[in-house]
Amino acid sequence: MTNESPDIHTLLAQSTPSRTRIIIIAAVLLALGAAAYLFMRDEGKGAPTFVTAPVERGDLTITVTATGTLAPVNQVDVGSEISGTIESVAVDFNDRVKRGQVLARINTDEQRARVVQSQAALEVARARVLQAEATVKESELKLKRCETLAQQGLCAPQDMDTLNAARDRALADAASARAQVSQTKATLNAEQSRLSKAVIRSPIDGIVLKRAIEPGQTVAASLQAPVLFTLAESLGQMELRVAVDEADIGQVRAGQKATFTVDAYGERSFPASINQVRLAPQNAAGVVSYETILAVDNQDLSLRPGMTATARIVVDEIRDALLLPNAALRFTPPLTQAKEQRGIMEQLFPRWGTREPRAKVDGGNQQKKVWLLKDEQPVAITVRTGASDGRMTQLVEGELQAGVQLLVDVAGGAAR
Repeated sequence: MTNESPDIHTLLAQSTPSRTRIIIIAAVLLALGAAAYLFMRDEGKGAPTFVTAPVERGDLTITVTATGTLAPVNQVDVGSEISGTIESVAVDFNDRVKRGQVLARINTDEQRARVVQSQAALEVARARVLQAEATVKESELKLKRCETLAQQGLCAPQDMDTLNAARDRALADAASARAQVSQTKATLNAEQSRLSKAVIRSPIDGIVLKRAIEPGQTVAASLQAPVLFTLAESLGQMELRVAVDEADIGQVRAGQKATFTVDAYGERSFPASINQVRLAPQNAAGVVSYETILAVDNQDLSLRPGMTATARIVVDEIRDALLLPNAALRFTPPLTQAKEQRGIMEQLFPRWGTREPRAKVDGGNQQKKVWLLKDEQPVAITVRTGASDGRMTQLVEGELQAGVQLLVDVAGGAAR
């Protein structure tokens, strides 16, 4: 190799700028080709076919949906205050009972023995009272005799003091004996009351929903009264207890009407009305709701406690309003109709710049855009909307009349 030969590193350094220019030119040509392809493709397409829906005039019913369960208006759990063995059960599931009717009996052999024991203790206490009263009478006679002899100088003062003390002790013993009688009598009354509780009676007129005992079963009521029966006062009137989401509770109040459905009766709808909206929150897995009580008429007894129901509470009714289809409020037309206003980025990326601004809220109403066709081109109209039932939305303000067709979808383009 001679000294005239160029250095390889020098040659590479001189060729780098040319190579970079080639790469840039190739990228620009590729981008222009893609833009030309997109433009020619769009030119070859026909105008899209729009699906429309009319502005309507009618009534709008706003509802809040909530789920819950049915329950009797008055449900009572009947238990036992004493322990023992169930001797007999007088009722079964679904039986109708009257107030005071016997539901079950507990074996009373042990309790009867306690009653007899208390009666004997009372007799002993009464005998002690008689004994104490006799002692009082005796001490008073001795004291009176000493007082008579003292007038003749035949009873010493010390003897009189002794007899006075004896009389006072006798009076105290008599009072204690009488108190013992009262105490023993109270014990006897308590044992007799416990004996009467061995017969379990219905506290209300109603229906037996649950029976949790069988003859021969042992009942232990040491710390808490066990539930033996569950009674419902009446199934003709029931309650539907639903959980209303915190986002909807501000619209719900007592007196509002509602309807609900249960799985057992398919599409049948049952009427109800709100009796109470409770203030205490319920938190389940981080979701806050408020229990709401609905009154339900169940005279045909078709509904049963525990059924799961889905309620629709009517929170507002708007009469004779202009109504927009919700699909029109969600619709945004494609931008292929304004290619002359689009730059290279819109040609390369069709969704460039298509994001709509967030709807403005003014005084509780929202400003949105709807689209209609003028001269075969979609034109935006700004409207102010109000309440919605999920399908239609109230038009509060806007240059629209009933019957105007709004764009809700694109069916497709014409063939090449």
